[in-house]
Amino acid sequence: MSDARGVVRQWLADNEIEADETETGMFSFSLPGERKLQTPVRLDVGPHSLGVHAFVCRNPDENHETVFRWLLEKNLRLFAVAFAVDHHGDIYLDARLPLTTVTADDLDRVLGTVLATADESFNTLLELGFATSIRKEWEWRISRGESTANLEAFRGWLEADDS
Repeated sequence: MSDARGVVRQWLADNEIEADETETGMFSFSLPGERKLQTPVRLDVGPHSLGVHAFVCRNPDENHETVFRWLLEKNLRLFAVAFAVDHHGDIYLDARLPLTTVTADDLDRVLGTVLATADESFNTLLELGFATSIRKEWEWRISRGESTANLEAFRGWLEADDS
């Protein structure tokens, strides 16, 4: 177990990622993205495995069946990680690796998959699970002449709804 903790500590240092080790073997940090600006991650080095837990999105406001189906279909194409939903309905990416396989290369692959998947999926999840809220925010900003910069990813379907 201590070897895996050392590998994680070294990987974080090598990648210049600030992390909190809240308990021995429990590391919390964020990975920077483009669509999803920050993906919070927790690594748990346990007695037999390394757990990877990354928050992607809160419980959708609507369209749960469509969102969950999309997550399950996406799981079929993922490497080493899978989407999961907690008891609140919040969406995570999760993985478990045997401690014997925890190397810097494995962390690169798994956390690279976490980052790419969270980032690539984020706008789709927002569109599927929060369309009503996004539409209301868009209309409110347009009516007041406010910036819509952080809603640009949704401009196409929002403007199509207006016509």
